[in-house]
Parts: sequence; structure tokens; C-alpha cells
Amino acid sequence: MDMEPRQAPSVSAKNAKAPRASAALQLGKKFLRQKHIQTMALLGVVWMFIFNYIPMYGIIIAFKEYDIIGSISEAPWVGLEHFREFLDDDSLGNVIRNTLGMSLLKLIIGFPLPILFALFLNELRSIKFKRTVQTISYLPHFLSWVVLGGILATWLSDIGVLNNILMALNIIDEPISYLAEPKYFWTIIIASDIWKELGWSAIIYLAAISSVSPEMYEAATIDGAGRFQKMWYVTLPSIKSTITILFILAVSGVLNSNFDQILVLRNSLNDSASNVIDYYVYQTGILSGRYSYSTAVGLIKSVIALILLLLANKVSKKINGTSLY
Repeated sequence: MDMEPRQAPSVSAKNAKAPRASAALQLGKKFLRQKHIQTMALLGVVWMFIFNYIPMYGIIIAFKEYDIIGSISEAPWVGLEHFREFLDDDSLGNVIRNTLGMSLLKLIIGFPLPILFALFLNELRSIKFKRTVQTISYLPHFLSWVVLGGILATWLSDIGVLNNILMALNIIDEPISYLAEPKYFWTIIIASDIWKELGWSAIIYLAAISSVSPEMYEAATIDGAGRFQKMWYVTLPSIKSTITILFILAVSGVLNSNFDQILVLRNSLNDSASNVIDYYVYQTGILSGRYSYSTAVGLIKSVIALILLLLANKVSKKINGTSLY
């Protein structure tokens, strides 16, 4: 049987391959020029893959009855049993109320404060005073909650500095054990979190403000704008994208309750106000050894966080055109 002669590649096909080869060559040269930076970035990607993605295989135990003595593959399947058990738990209402209550209050009160702090800090004319304020505001961030928890426990005790000041001012007649009263717990958590993270959270806003063109302020000055008008009409619109992205991330983490902070400040007396999802998972998973059940609860939390992230991103994109993607 006669074979048809093979046709030679067309000129257009050769021309199409040439730009691809050239682009690959340029990319290779660029990588070699940036080899040190690229290596650092590659190490970060490898680290994330090893510690963030490979362990995700363990999520499968949420659908099994896992025993730490055996392997994951040997554990029997139970399907959605752990998820149903969590949704039927009598303490679920209290756990959700505490988690959402504290997280939403942190979002409403704690999110705008670093923005305001950065705006007013940017208006300081004395560089020395500005740096001093920044340093003092940053310091609590570098202390662990174990240390800060001990400090707060001392300040808020019966003979602590807070009771001494309030009694000296005749605001209260007798000392109050603040950490033993559930009604004070949310206030303590929110106030201490703001105190610890206010200065550190303001750094990214200060960085964004520093990139605002001085010509915009000069134009506003010529138009007769005062300091507050410049902040409202120049600074805030210029850092709108930064605020939006951080707000989207904050909304996605609304179910996070800062486990370290809760763990060091909670006790059996304030349990009704301090039992949040993170501590619930720790109590049922680590202390009680129910690893499959706690994994199921954590998976529910992660799925809800992903949904909140997508919704916040979509709403932000429609409202002001700024989003993560």
C-alpha cells in the first residue's frame, strides 16, 4: 500500500514556535538573574506545600472513627455521623454565641481602630515623638499571651491595680474578681486584644499612607482643605484597596477566636462566656481524645470561613470594585 508523503511543517507553525522558544529563553534568563530571590520564594512554596497541603490528607478522619493506635486507612467509615453529633450537641448554641459575639465585636470595634490610629499617627509632625508612640504601641505584640495573660490576671485580681484605682475613685465599694464573672469576659477579651495588636495592625496602613503622592496633599491645601478634610478626601480614598482586602480577610476569620488568648484567660467560673469553637475543638479533640469528632468540627469551621471569604470578596467587588481576585 502506497504511503502518503509526510507534509513539511508550514511556515506559520514555525513562526508560532519561535516566539514560544524566545519567551521560554527570556524567562530562563530572568530566573537566573533573580536566582537568589527565586530560591527564597521557592523555599516558601515548598514549606507551604509540606506543612499546609500534605497534612490535608488527615481531613479524611472526619468521616472515620479514627483511633490513634491504628492507621488512618484502617479506621472504619462512619460518614457524616460526627457532623450530625456536633449539630445535635446541647452546647452548640452557647459555643456559636460566644464565638460570633466576640469575633463580631472585635471586627466592629477592633478593625477601624488601627486605621484611625494610623491616620492620626501620620499627622504627627515630630518624627521623634512619632517613633516613640509607634514603638510603645508595637511592644505588646511581641509578648506572648502566656505573659500577657499573667499580667492581666494580676491587674484584674481582687487586689489588682484596677480594683485599687476604682476603689480609690469611689466608683466601686468592694473588689471585683473580673475573670470570675462571665459578664466581664467579653469586654476583657476585646480590650486586651486591641491593646496587644493596635500598633502592629496599624503598620500596613502606615505603609499604604506613605505611598500616597504628596502632590495630592498639596492640591488639597491649595483648595483650602484642613487636616481632617485631607484625611477624609485624600488619605482614606488612597488606601481604600488596602482597607478592603484586610476587611475581606477579617470577615473570613470571624469564626477564629484567638485560641491562645482564650486559653490563658478562661476558667471554670467564666466557662459560660468563654467556651468558643476553638476551645471546644481542643477540649473534645486533645483532652478527650476524640480526634475524628474534633476534625469534623474544624472542617465545618473551615468550610464556613471559605464561604464567608467568597461572599465578602463578591460583595466588595460589586460595591467598590476592589477584591482579592
